[in-house]
This record gives sequence, structure tokens and C-alpha cells, in this order.
Amino acid sequence: MAEAAAETEYVDHPLLVEGFIEDRRYQTDLAATARGGHTLVCLPTGLGKTTVSLLVTAHRLYETGGTALFLAPTKPLVQQHADFYREALDVADEEIVVFTGEVRPDDRAELWDSASIVIATPQVVENDLVGNRISLAEVTHLTFDECHRATGDYAYVYIAERYHADAADPLVTGMSASPGGDREEITTVCENLGIDRVEVMTEDDADVGEYTHDTDVQWERIDLPEPIIEIRDALNEVITDRLESLKELGVTNTTQPDVSQKDLNRMRGELQRMMDGGDSDAYTGMSVHAEVMKLRRAVELVETQSVEALRRYFERQRNAARSSGASKASQRMVAEPKVREAMHKAENFDDLHPKFRRTRVLLAQTLGIGGGERVIVFTESRDTAEALTEFLSASFDTRRFVGQGDKEGSDGMTQKQQQETLDAFRAGEFEVLVSTSVAEEGLDVPEVDLVLFFEPVPTAIRSIQRKGRTGRQAEGEVVVLLANDTRDEAFFWISRRREKEMEEELRTLKGVADEIGDELDDGGQAGLEAFEGDGDGTETGGDAAPDSGGDDDGGSTTATGSTESQPGLTDFDPRGDPDDDGDGDRDGDAPGDGGDSTDGDAASDGESTDDGVVATAGTDAEGTEVVIDQRELESTIARDLSTREGITTRLETLEVGDYVLSDRVAVERKSVADFLDTLVGGDRSMFEQIRDTARAYARPVVIIEGEDLYGERNVHPNAVRGALSSLAIDFDASVLRTEDEADTADLLEVIARREQETNDREVSAHGEKGAKTLAEQQEYVVSSIADIGPVTSRALLEHFGTVEAVMTAREEDLLEVSGVGQVTADRIREVVGSDYPE
Repeated sequence: MAEAAAETEYVDHPLLVEGFIEDRRYQTDLAATARGGHTLVCLPTGLGKTTVSLLVTAHRLYETGGTALFLAPTKPLVQQHADFYREALDVADEEIVVFTGEVRPDDRAELWDSASIVIATPQVVENDLVGNRISLAEVTHLTFDECHRATGDYAYVYIAERYHADAADPLVTGMSASPGGDREEITTVCENLGIDRVEVMTEDDADVGEYTHDTDVQWERIDLPEPIIEIRDALNEVITDRLESLKELGVTNTTQPDVSQKDLNRMRGELQRMMDGGDSDAYTGMSVHAEVMKLRRAVELVETQSVEALRRYFERQRNAARSSGASKASQRMVAEPKVREAMHKAENFDDLHPKFRRTRVLLAQTLGIGGGERVIVFTESRDTAEALTEFLSASFDTRRFVGQGDKEGSDGMTQKQQQETLDAFRAGEFEVLVSTSVAEEGLDVPEVDLVLFFEPVPTAIRSIQRKGRTGRQAEGEVVVLLANDTRDEAFFWISRRREKEMEEELRTLKGVADEIGDELDDGGQAGLEAFEGDGDGTETGGDAAPDSGGDDDGGSTTATGSTESQPGLTDFDPRGDPDDDGDGDRDGDAPGDGGDSTDGDAASDGESTDDGVVATAGTDAEGTEVVIDQRELESTIARDLSTREGITTRLETLEVGDYVLSDRVAVERKSVADFLDTLVGGDRSMFEQIRDTARAYARPVVIIEGEDLYGERNVHPNAVRGALSSLAIDFDASVLRTEDEADTADLLEVIARREQETNDREVSAHGEKGAKTLAEQQEYVVSSIADIGPVTSRALLEHFGTVEAVMTAREEDLLEVSGVGQVTADRIREVVGSDYPE
């Protein structure tokens, strides 16, 4: 062993800690390629993709300077990568900083300016870009970890677009063990990230093979006991009955309870088309369809998970059916006699699902007879994870690993708890980790002797990610439990097929990497041009942004007379030629990390400021300003506006309106569906919102976004006209229509430019209209403390009675108020009790 260690060679580089990074040829070859262009690195899990990116970062920082940005989808991954970078790089620890939603927004702005390397969740970076707390201009290397996520509206896509547009010398490295299920998916990921080359290493490569070990995959088939089959059959009878109803509507030809998800999706699409056509029966059909989906979930739980998981699911459904606003699907399901029979059988079932016993046997064989040290058990269900942890703890030292979100009957884990659990597992403090999918993606879970899947995984990406937890430094074993004659069977064949397709696709990619590069050059060049601009600082990436370059007299017309004079056509042209040379780095807030719903990154930053956060596509803080409520970041409008020339965006938690365009214009945005839901459901909140907006702003605007206002729901046209009339006459609101989010962004820009450039009006997030009531003034004062917002301010005033009592409340008293957590209580006391800085 000592002789082998003596022969180990290490990478030598001025920015690498001496004797830390082992010199593996496949890693250095990949890094050399990635240094030369925007590259997707595909490498089996556990073989050091992060090391490849680190080698590229070290090279770029040493040769080019600037800042390196490393993005990872979850907080634990971010912390793990930060720890590795601090260990491996000869860079001061304080220059390697972590950005997550737990770091205050104004702190992030300051840290960014002093950092050499920033490791962050993508949602935080997205928000900071929209809020202009950071600039990508000086970023010389951007890494997208688990880059297969770069599809749709995921934050990676927006960040890549901004990076290629803003950076002076961009270089992108994408990393994934499983970049997509087919060539088209992989090409899409590359195009979205601006990647033009693909580098693939598989275990077939000699340089890689010496660092890998065999992973033995076994499929364990299990028969269900009769009581579980009886529960399943009772539920399937109800599914068959409901499918019969859908068949009568003409949306399906089958009544088999094992109908595929693809067929169910097709049924829903057909029902939606019927609704769009005004067929009232389709609404009943949609409710029945929702009930079928709930019943299928119940069957899946009892077949493949546990009766305990089914019991918990039934309890949630009963609670939902009793709640106000309960769906008819929930109410009908829990009232159905056959379902009640299944519930009764589940409540009286006092045995274990056979998968539980088999799990215990396999763990005993691995940890006892086999002398193993660690086992990971993966399950899709939080309920099953809880039940398994309790069951296995009687025989083994077992802990759970779940996401950060709390669910009914189950508390999530904080980031600190997650990290402590992984550290303890790595240190050998316990034997068995029972994990939901949150641990699949890239986390440095230690090599284990056994990975046990409680159920087959139907997605190739997830299956490969999970298997990568074993077979790293020693021979490992993978066991998949499969319940016979259940949905496990379908998942089994899907998993096998997709995984083989993935393996074959990676091998094919390896053989045709040059062709893929050519394909990206040919098919993706337009996208890259959109990223990089047309050479004069303007973007050409989409028709949502106005043409802002080359037309000196195409800008907004300066008012020469009264600002209320009749405008000409050119007054409505949003194009202009603002002086974009400032840095616009105003502090404030953005919403949460977003994205990874399984890991809590979608939660709010926990920060908001009345001063707001400014962003601009250029760099001039004097551009036309749009104040955006941070909840609007769920749409693409804020991101769209933030990329437009001369537009400055400011993010706030607005008391009224979704967008503020001047001291007199605030906008409420409603989709057609939301607008019609208000009419159908009897919900008056929209009119209350407009009333509040009209009290604060002289010119309230309602934008109704979408098509087919009179046909999307089974609502009489006169009811729609009545609501529109009420908004215009009773609330003095202008009602405007847009086709989609891009059209809405265009309209907001036109109004904002007209108000601020043509009419020379200022922007006020609090409006200009008359005095507030006493209660409103009290809420306003309290809401400004630590930027807690209007909802919490009302809760505080209702609890304490006066503004003075809120100001003098002790921390423990604040914590008793609904909606006030430790962070908010600490900040209130900090703002109220701290000395004013000189």
C-alpha cells in the first residue's frame, strides 16, 4: 500500500494546493479540452467531474483573472463544492464565497465584489442578476453542475443567456453524469447553455476504467400478500367505474385501471379542448379525471411502498375533503363506499409490506454477514422514508435524509441538518441512510457497500445518479425491489429501456462528438448569436425585446409642451438611446432560491426591502424604471425586462399592484384563467386588490393576459363584460389585454417609457394618492421594520395592539406571532434596538 501511495502523482499548478489533486489523465485531458471552448463534460458519477471544472477554473483565474462562478442545484451541493474548492485551491478562504438564499441580499452584493470564486444556487444568481446586485461582465469561467437541468424555464437557461451577452471573455463548462435521455435532449441542453462541444468518458475508456469497480445490479421480485391485493382491487374497482364515465364522454376507449400515464395525459388534453369549446360536461369530466389520478396514487402506494404510506395519504385526503374550498374530486373519493372499504382495511392491516422485511434481510446480509459498513436505501415517498427509518432503527443505526420542505406529518431537514447527517454518515457514525430523491444528484455521499432501491426508477437520469453512489472505490452492489404484478413491473421495463438508451447514447456521443459539435454549430448558431449580441452591445435573441441599436432618432420623444398633450405615434415607441455607463448597484431583495423544489431552494430569501433592488440590461441606474413585486418572478416578465436596453428593474414586496411604472400608474396582472376563476369561484380578492391599488395610484391598470377571454371557461359573456365594466367604472381602472408574457413585457415597457421619459414622472412604490387611514398608516410603519411586509405587520398589530407595543416587544413574544420566525424576530430587534450608525 505504501509503495502504491509513493507512486501517486499530483497535478502541479500555481493555484492548486501541492499534493492534493491526483493526476488522472482522463481528468487533465478533459480539462485541457474544456479550457479551449464551451464544453459539456460527461463522466460517470463519482469520477471527479468537479475536479475537471476546478482545473479549468484554476487555469482561467491564473491566466485571465476575473471571477469564477460555479452553479449547483441544491444548497448541500453548493456547500460541498465550496469545501472542496477551499481544500484544493491555494486561494484565501474568504475569496471563495457561497451564495444561497440564507445569505442576505445586500451581503451577497458586497461579497460578489471581493470574491475570486462564487459557488451558488442558480435561483439566487438569477434573482441577483434581475436585481442588478451582480454583474457577469468579469466572470471568466462559469460552471453548470448537473447541467441536464438546463431546459425550459430553469434558472440555468436565463443565466447562460445573460452570461454570453454580458461577459467580456466567457467560458462555459457543463457537467453531468447523465445529460439527457436522447440526442435531442442533450443537444437542447447544449444550445441552452451556449455549449458547442461535447466530451464523453465512459467506463469503457482505459483511463477511466482503472478508477472504477463493478456495480452488480440485482432485481429482487416480491409477491404481495392477499390483504394488500384486496385493498388494491377495491381501489381499482373505483378507477374502472370512473374511467367508464370518461369513456361515455368520448375521451377514452379503455376502462382498465392500469391505464398508462400517457393515456391519462391525453385524456386531460381532450377534456381541456372540450372545455375550450364550451362543453359544460368537460368540467365534470375534468373533476373525474382528477379523482382517477388520486386513486392511482393510492394504488401505487399500497402496491409499491407500504400500507403505512397509504394510511397517511388517505388521512391527507380526508383532511382536504373537510377543508373549505375542497375539490369535488377529493370529496367524492373519500365518500365512495369502495374507497372507504379500502381505508378500513388499511387501518386494520397490522402487518408489514413484504418489501420492509426483504430490506431488513438484505441489510443484515450486507452489514452483518458481509462485513459491510454503509448502506443507502432510496425511496420515492417521504412517508415511506419515515416508516422505513423507524422500522430499520430497531435493527440498525439508521437515519433519514429528506428535503427541506415541511409536509403534513413530516418535518423537513434544514441545510445544516442535511450536512451534519452526511458528515456523520461519511464518518461512519451510523450504518444506514434512508433517503428520498434529494440525495441522488451529485452530493458526495460516501461510497457504500449497497444501494437499495425500494422501487424501480423509471427515469434514466435518476437511475444512473442513484447507482453512482456505489462502485466508486470498491466493488458495490445495487438491489432493486420489485413487487410482482404491480406498477413496479412497468417501471422496471421503462427503467431498463431508458438506462440502456442512455448508455448507448453516451457511447454514440463519444463516437460522434465532432458531429455533435457541427450540429450545435449549425443548429444552435442562432442561439449563440442571441447570447453574444450583434457586435454593438444590443441583443438579438428574441422578438420580445425592442430593437435598441442603430436608430438615433427612433427613441422616445421629449415632451416640449404640456405632458398631458395629445401624443403622436412616436410617443408610444419604447426605443431609446439612454446613456448606459453607470453600475446601478442598488441594494435590496430578491425572492428565494427557486428551482429545486425537492430541496427547499424555492423558498424565499427571507429578505425584502422598501429601497428595492435595481437591475438594468445596460449599466445606467438612470434608465426607465419598472418596480416589480417579487412574487412576479414566477413568470418570465421580470427576466425579460431585465435584459432590455435602458430598462431598470427594481424588486420589492409591493403592498399593492404587481408592477409600478410611475408615481401614478400601478399594474395588476391577471391571466385569463385567474380572471375567470374569480368570476366562477365567487372570490372577491381581485376587486379588493384593484380597490387598494386605486386608493394608492391615480391610474390603476389591469392587464388581462391570454387569449379566448369569452371561451376559456363556461362563463356567460355578460358576466365577463360586467366584471370588466366594474373594474373600469367602479374602480376607475384601465383594462388592457395582452396575448402572453412577452406581450405583457412589451406593454409594460411602453407605459413605463411614456410615463417616465415622455411625461417626466418619477416612480413611487407607495403611490401618490391621498392620506391613508390610521390602520393603514400603522401597518405601513410596522411593515417597514426589517422589511417584514404587510401580512406580517397586520399579524403583529393584531397580536400587540399598538405600534409602540410591537417596537418594544421582546424576542420571545415576537416569536409567538403567526408568521414570525427566528430570522424575522432577530431582524426586528436588530432594527429597533441598534444604535444609529454615525
